[in-house]
Amino acid sequence: MIARVRAGEPEAYAELVRAHTAIALRAATALGAGADAEDVVQQAFVKAYCSLGRFREGAAFKPWLLSIVANETRNTVRTAARQRTLAGREAALVEAEPLIADSADPAVATLETERRAALLAAMEKLGEEHRLVVTYRYLLEMDESETAQALGWPRGTVKSRLNRALRKLGRLLPDFQPREGGDERE
Repeated sequence: MIARVRAGEPEAYAELVRAHTAIALRAATALGAGADAEDVVQQAFVKAYCSLGRFREGAAFKPWLLSIVANETRNTVRTAARQRTLAGREAALVEAEPLIADSADPAVATLETERRAALLAAMEKLGEEHRLVVTYRYLLEMDESETAQALGWPRGTVKSRLNRALRKLGRLLPDFQPREGGDERE
C-alpha cells in the first residue's frame, strides 16, 4: 500500500486513512487529546504523509502512525491552556467508541463503567512511560512488537515497563485483572 502511495496514487493513502482512523482516534483520546483528538489525528495523518519518504520499507504502518499520533497528542496537551481532567478524558472515550452494548444488562453496564473509571483514575497515578505502555498494549490492543515499534523502545523495555506498570496498577486496584490482547511470548 505504501508503495502505491509513493507512486502517486491518492486513493491508496485514502485507504490507509480509512483503515487507521478509528485506532488513531482511540490512541489520541486515550493519551489525553480529549476534544482535540480529531485535530490531532488529522495533523498526524498529514505529518505521516509528508514523512513517507522516511518510512522504512517492510515496517508496519500502524505502529509508525501511532507514534506520530502520540507525539502530536503530547504537543497538543503540552500547549493547551488548560489541563485535561479525568472526567474530560472519560467523556471523550465514551464519544470515541461505544463501551457498552445497548443490549447489555444495566447492572453489568454500570459495573463496567465504574471499572473503567477506576482504571483511568489509577492510570493517572502512573508515570508517563508506564501510562503509555499500558495504553498501547491494553487500551489500543497492540501486541508487544507493535507497542515496541510505536514507542521506539526495545521489546525488553516494553516488557519490563509493562510489568512494573501492571504491578503498580495491581497495588492501586487490588481487583484489577487486565484483559489479555494476545500471547505475551509472541
